[in-house]
Amino acid sequence: MTTENAYAPAASQGRTYLVRTGLCMGVYMLINLAAILGVFDGMLGRTSGWLVAAAVALPVAGHIWATLRLMAGSDEYVRAIVGKCFVLAAGLTMALWTAWGFGETYAAAVHMPGWLIYPFFLAMYALATAFVRTSR
Repeated sequence: MTTENAYAPAASQGRTYLVRTGLCMGVYMLINLAAILGVFDGMLGRTSGWLVAAAVALPVAGHIWATLRLMAGSDEYVRAIVGKCFVLAAGLTMALWTAWGFGETYAAAVHMPGWLIYPFFLAMYALATAFVRTSR
């Protein structure tokens, strides 16, 4: 087996992950763009507004699914690195988001909308990937 072929499954998993992520985040952006442009204005503030909330949450769930599929199709090393980055990002997000929430309660910090937690998580994930180099 040549070196080129040895890395083909990993490269294929990476491409598949990028396509799935691109589709999920594309849908996420389109729904939010439609909301910004007023497409859902008649639904907002009503019970039917939950349909918009659920619709924009589905691509987030899809992205988590895409990450799990990447892990399932990868070797042990990649699976460990992705898992470690995911756990670090989730932990940092929970710790910092909790601190900010208490800052809102106890220190009159500006309110942060709850939907910002996922973009914040993705930023923490990007930060974690810059530093995690070992599966240990």
